[in-house]
Amino acid sequence: MALFDRFRRRKEEEPKRAEAEGEDPSSELASAAEAAPTPELAGASESGSAESQGVEASGPKEGFFSRIRRGLQKTSRLLRTDIRDLFKREGRLVDDAFLDELFAILVRTDMGAEPANEIREEIAKEFRGRVVQFQDVLEVIRGKIRQLLDAPEEPIRWAAEGPTVILVVGVNGSGKTTSIAKLAHRFRQEGKSVILGAGDTFRAAAVEQLKVWAERIGVDIVTSDKPGGDPASVAFRTVERALQEGIDVAIIDTAGRLQTQKNLMKQLEKIYRVIGKQIPEAPHETLLVLDATAGQNGISQARGFSEAARCTGIVLAKLDGTAKGGVIIPIRKQFGLPVKFVGVGEKPEDLAVFRPEEFVAALFEEPATEPAGVSSSRSGESRA
Repeated sequence: MALFDRFRRRKEEEPKRAEAEGEDPSSELASAAEAAPTPELAGASESGSAESQGVEASGPKEGFFSRIRRGLQKTSRLLRTDIRDLFKREGRLVDDAFLDELFAILVRTDMGAEPANEIREEIAKEFRGRVVQFQDVLEVIRGKIRQLLDAPEEPIRWAAEGPTVILVVGVNGSGKTTSIAKLAHRFRQEGKSVILGAGDTFRAAAVEQLKVWAERIGVDIVTSDKPGGDPASVAFRTVERALQEGIDVAIIDTAGRLQTQKNLMKQLEKIYRVIGKQIPEAPHETLLVLDATAGQNGISQARGFSEAARCTGIVLAKLDGTAKGGVIIPIRKQFGLPVKFVGVGEKPEDLAVFRPEEFVAALFEEPATEPAGVSSSRSGESRA
């Protein structure tokens, strides 16, 4: 199909978003974190025990659907408004012109040309040559997206006993450090003890930023003895402390930028090796953080990490800051990895377990109900 080929070719030829030399998005985040008197993840006292420093969410806690719907407002508005604009009061004939316009709208959500074409073909098969209403088309689109995302929810794989070790990878500026802080806060809220490992040792700003968050959410952190120290040593000492002190969860940061995939693989292999000597099945999870606002560019940037890091799942950060929420679809399709968490805001509780059915409901602003008395921050939700 000519239209599909043009969109696919445009995506393939689109230059990768280059990181400017000398720029380090995470260093800006670190400066902001240090300068802010009350950061989003703060709410803790500056001193006292870990318990007194634990961050408490203010006000009533939102459930998953409310938060994901809030985060997807831009994408939902684009889909519903633009598709509705294709229709007149008496409906619209489904012909090639309509199908091409619909395809273009779907691609603008950054779901990718192939999934958008699958939806286009489904609409054509169902309605070609007929005059249909907006809701008729929307229902078919909803069903097809559910099918594209269909996968069992895969929560955190907790260790049967002892510490659960989580390795976090991703490009600089993807929201990796903030996502680590939100994960730590989430586990603290579930009653688990947490320790962080600042394994991105070659970027002082990344280490300092993680130290700020660790202090403010009330968790311990292991850092290198010197700038540019061995990341594997940090990982080893983090797991060692978790074992010695009976800590439930160890979350280890890794380098966000390496010159070649070979260097990345070499560093990660060493980290896997030293962790595995202490806990044979560790790391239990390797989470890849992707920036939703980067869309297809973020996917291409992260492919090297996915291939090198034995990733088990994805954290999609900054979903609230984009009209490209459809990027979840090609992520699932291209990486073959479950999206485990999504960042849908700046508050500490705005990191939600990803559930495909509720994602689709929120994407199209469908009414959804959550079980009475069940909060998304309930203990053990990540196991559910």
